[in-house]
Amino acid sequence: MLNNITFGQFMPGDSFIHKLDPRVKIMLTILFVVILFVAKGPFAYIAVTIFTGMMILTSEVGVKTVLRGLRPLFIIIFLTVILNAFFIQDGEVLFSVGKFEVYDEGFYFGLYMAMRLMLLITFTSLLTLTTSPISLTDGIEHLLRPFKRIGVPAHELAMMMTIALRFIPTLLEEAQKIMKAQQSRGANFESGSLIQRAKAMMPLLVPLFISAFRRADDLAMAMEARCYQGGEGRTRMKILKIATVDVVASAIMMAFCAGIIYMRVLGI
Repeated sequence: MLNNITFGQFMPGDSFIHKLDPRVKIMLTILFVVILFVAKGPFAYIAVTIFTGMMILTSEVGVKTVLRGLRPLFIIIFLTVILNAFFIQDGEVLFSVGKFEVYDEGFYFGLYMAMRLMLLITFTSLLTLTTSPISLTDGIEHLLRPFKRIGVPAHELAMMMTIALRFIPTLLEEAQKIMKAQQSRGANFESGSLIQRAKAMMPLLVPLFISAFRRADDLAMAMEARCYQGGEGRTRMKILKIATVDVVASAIMMAFCAGIIYMRVLGI
């Protein structure tokens, strides 16, 4: 399961999405999240799904790579449909399971929520898959720069968020190594009841936390040894500039958002 988590990983490439300015990608991702909650109705969700698929193909990271990140969340997605189907009792009864009745409004709302969750994870994962940690740091810092006037440490916040994203694959790899080492000593993580599996995770979590704190301490010492003093007075090797591809991508996203809003107004 740990191998299926793709969030936080970066895949180098030369696609249209890879060439976009990180600031533009962050803003367009936020805009997509907003418009995803605006979408209402089957045709709107079909349009969002097609648009997401086109973005995956354009990014050239591979459909299997993006969809692999959904596997660890299948249980959450399944529970989303089930809980909404059984607890929202509006509309007509579709079928009964023992004493419980499943209504069409609850069932369809659960499907919409599950679809919304899958599209949200799929599209946002493209941000980290197509943006290097350094570019992501620069983009977040530039977007937070106006808030420096009210005392917000833009550089420090951007650096912390990027380090957190960067260490997700590293910690997953470390967890995989610890799990294999524990399995070679007789640990069983895949069988037994839910409580037994939770207890079996303790030999994995304790050394993983120790390794994470050790890595954080090593990183702090390395930054201090290099006289890191924050973002004040720092220069950049690469200056971010808005190019033609950024304008084109923004226009495409604005047209897509206008279409989704138009569908909501029409109720389709």
